[in-house]
Amino acid sequence: MKKHFEESELIVNPDGSIFHLHLRPEQLAGKIILVGDPGRVPLVASHFDSRECEVSSREFHTTTGRYKGKRVTVTSTGIGCDNIDIVLNELDALANINLETREEKESTRQLEIVRIGTCGGLQPDTPEGTFICSEMSVGFDGLLNFYEGRNAVCDLQFERAFIGHMGWTGNLCAPYPYAVYADKELSQRIAGTDMVHGITVSCGGFFGPQGRQLRIPLADPHQNEKIESFEYHGRRITNFEMESSALAGLARLLGHKATTVCMVIANRRAKKADTNYRNHIDDLVRLVLDRI
Repeated sequence: MKKHFEESELIVNPDGSIFHLHLRPEQLAGKIILVGDPGRVPLVASHFDSRECEVSSREFHTTTGRYKGKRVTVTSTGIGCDNIDIVLNELDALANINLETREEKESTRQLEIVRIGTCGGLQPDTPEGTFICSEMSVGFDGLLNFYEGRNAVCDLQFERAFIGHMGWTGNLCAPYPYAVYADKELSQRIAGTDMVHGITVSCGGFFGPQGRQLRIPLADPHQNEKIESFEYHGRRITNFEMESSALAGLARLLGHKATTVCMVIANRRAKKADTNYRNHIDDLVRLVLDRI
């Protein structure tokens, strides 16, 4: 029997569009680029050869068009894993649920999703301007812990090793991280030979969770040093950002292919930042469009 979704669980707007994104199923391409900043949607779409639709709702801006013969949708998510939870579930609903009957479709559609963003580098070989593709993401946000099947898509040995290294064993105030791999084929295709193949930590905030201290003292002033020194099977954590873990985890649970690529705009170890990064982001956008 097909699963049926009640109105309170799957909210559909009067025009037949999904609640937050305001997209209708026919407006969604199979290849999707996610960006955090709504202002970055026009940047990506400026490379399209043609455009079919443009939809805006809150921080969620979407354009669907064609690039070198490929149909592509670019959508902004805003900041944080909580917004990725909204976007991924609604994109999946557009692809795999009949919004009129509120039932799962008989055959599922696999989406190909790449997030383009910015991040903080954590190693000497990740200076400003480095492109990092997140082959694995470590979520400090806890999002995936609310979903059944979380353990089946995560590297539990990595999690245990990381928790022990951080000194979080038995600490009820510390986050319980989840470690999840992005889609291997998509990550390798997007990263190619000119990006760092990285392990990324996704945080639930920009300041304290990423070890930034302004007026509030940190619970663990040595957190970043511990993260930078952690090593697993000869690999170290390369960067901080705020969305890749939710994207990788939800995509794995839903059966989609997903990965994240970021440009380093601040090297936390060197204490340096580059705020004039926008032109270089366009270079990253072109690479992803060619490879998706």
